[in-house]
Amino acid sequence: MSALFKQLESTNRDDTLPSTSDLLDAVKYNEQGLIPAIAQQFDSGEVLMMAWMNREALEETLRTDRVCYYSRSRGKLWRKGESSGQQQQLKSATLDCDGDTLLLQVEQTGPACHTGRRSCFYVAITPTHAHITSEPLIDPAELYGQRS
Repeated sequence: MSALFKQLESTNRDDTLPSTSDLLDAVKYNEQGLIPAIAQQFDSGEVLMMAWMNREALEETLRTDRVCYYSRSRGKLWRKGESSGQQQQLKSATLDCDGDTLLLQVEQTGPACHTGRRSCFYVAITPTHAHITSEPLIDPAELYGQRS
């Protein structure tokens, strides 16, 4: 944990905080320069997805209020909804106490998952079996314009 996040442990609501730039300098990015970002529907609390952000994606998200992630498979910024139209508008962003995980409160347009489901978390598991908890809202082929 960085010294800055250790210092924040004893900081109160009314205390003066460091600048956003200083906080982002102190974030604990992984070896690839990424931080996990959990997207949660702001009004219902539903956990929608987890993706990765680098500093550039996080700064763009904060600047534009439109959520932007870093696509590890494509090796570039991924603006949520750029191909599906299913955007996320940022309502708030918070770092955890260690500065190594981000929680995004968002307003999700339609499904958040590439499978066409509202949430990426739809495979429930128990000690003996697994089951699907939701059906797609939109056929993924339709969502990504792959219909002929």
